[in-house]
Amino acid sequence: MPATFVLVHGAWSGGWCYGRVADILRRRGHRVFTPTLTGQGERSHLLAGTVNLSTHIADVIGVFRHEDLSDVVLAGHSYGGMVVTGVADRIPEKIASLVYLDAFLPENGQSLFDINIPANTQRFVASAGDFGGLAVPSPPAAFFNVNANDAARVDALATPFPIGAMAERLTLTGQHKTIGKHVYVHGTVLPRPSPFKPFYDRVKDDPAWTAYALACGHHVMLDMPERTAEILETAA
Repeated sequence: MPATFVLVHGAWSGGWCYGRVADILRRRGHRVFTPTLTGQGERSHLLAGTVNLSTHIADVIGVFRHEDLSDVVLAGHSYGGMVVTGVADRIPEKIASLVYLDAFLPENGQSLFDINIPANTQRFVASAGDFGGLAVPSPPAAFFNVNANDAARVDALATPFPIGAMAERLTLTGQHKTIGKHVYVHGTVLPRPSPFKPFYDRVKDDPAWTAYALACGHHVMLDMPERTAEILETAA
């Protein structure tokens, strides 16, 4: 049966990163939306000090409203986990499944900085000085163990990320937990400790969740597009 997917990218990226996964799902008859968040990708000209997590939540809710979407599989990669959690908490009645693709899994009152590895947070804050303290430059693709065929493209298309989106704490009512299906996908192969493994470990034995561990880097949609599409389709 055809399903509707909204796929939210992570920091320093854009909707382009889901190109292959979206193509696979569309060939199978599904509707797929891959919005680019304000200040990222082809919308990088909108980067400003006022852009924050609330801006990005509004971006995605706007897709639901203007496309009149319901019964959606909502997925977020990396930082996108912050966004989809906020969206799901605000419009849970529109969402059938919530999927975290090697993504942050926040609780009420937490920011990305609060739940990232402290060394990463320190690195990002320090590097923001190159952009007047307003944005964080992208680490190289090798930092995320992106596959060799995609690494150069990831580096070429990476855009600075608004620091306000990492620093803003998320306010949640708990409504996102009422959604019927929750899925977590963890990319296990990194050259450094992963900030996402603790989230995977938290939910892997929880009967309310379905969890997958993929033998690839952090960008699961680039490293294993067929498997990522299959998991998303199963979530529908």
